Amino acid sequence: MATVMAAATKGGEKPALRKPVFVKVDQLKPGTCGHTLTVKVVSANPVPARGRAGGSGPAVGSRPASIAECLVGDETGVIVFTARNEQVDMLKPGNTAILRNARIDMFKGSMRLAVDKWGRVEVTEPASFTVKEDNNLSLVEYELVNVPE
Repeated sequence: MATVMAAATKGGEKPALRKPVFVKVDQLKPGTCGHTLTVKVVSANPVPARGRAGGSGPAVGSRPASIAECLVGDETGVIVFTARNEQVDMLKPGNTAILRNARIDMFKGSMRLAVDKWGRVEVTEPASFTVKEDNNLSLVEYELVNVPE
């Protein structure tokens, strides 16, 4: 496998990318990553910026991070998406977006969808589906259970 990759890069060609597998919101599970999904933005609520617990603020010269919690979903359900910096401007209510390489973070026992620096958020043309808002996966509370061996 490594020789095929090395041969492809030596010739100046990029290796062929894998075709993305789109998943639905109801297929998301805690602790998973690498999801690609198409969602509509239902709502977006900015999170107020807070200082650090230790009393130190952000690094000198850096701008404060803007964060918003967006409720996004498809025809199977909705989930809270944590948008950061440029993602906040892209995810306005009513927009349709493709989330690539998204991961599930746990926050106070509930699932949150996020896209970090390795992923991508793209605004696309409006989708034809209607969002199923009564199946909110972020309202399901999970508990970590240790299984004795």
